[in-house]
Amino acid sequence: MWGGQEAYESILGYTPRILFASFLAYIVGEFSNSFVLDKMKVMTKGRWLWTRTIGSTIVGQGLDSAIFITIVYIGRFELSFIAITIFAHWLVKTGYETVATPFTYAVVNFLKKKEAIDTYDYETNFNPFLVSG
Repeated sequence: MWGGQEAYESILGYTPRILFASFLAYIVGEFSNSFVLDKMKVMTKGRWLWTRTIGSTIVGQGLDSAIFITIVYIGRFELSFIAITIFAHWLVKTGYETVATPFTYAVVNFLKKKEAIDTYDYETNFNPFLVSG
């Protein structure tokens, strides 16, 4: 019998849980981020890009962090540790978006000038299960 089974399970035994958590967190976080970003653009009539990028990140990355960390760590660590970890990840991600906002402005302005369009999604159906032909 192989003597490393316990170590193997300790290291790789949570891989399916981590993959599931990662996938679910990504889907929910990115969908939420896009939804909030779009709705805020319509509400602000395309102004205040910084509020849209940071606001959508607050929601999207908050959900991403909460889902991923909860699924991965529930039952392994205390809830207080999980809550602190979620908050720390959310804070770092939101802080990064805040720092990156000037670069976002540069890219968005370049693309608007290059493409000569500014799209508003007034009628977008955000149903992720909608199949259209």
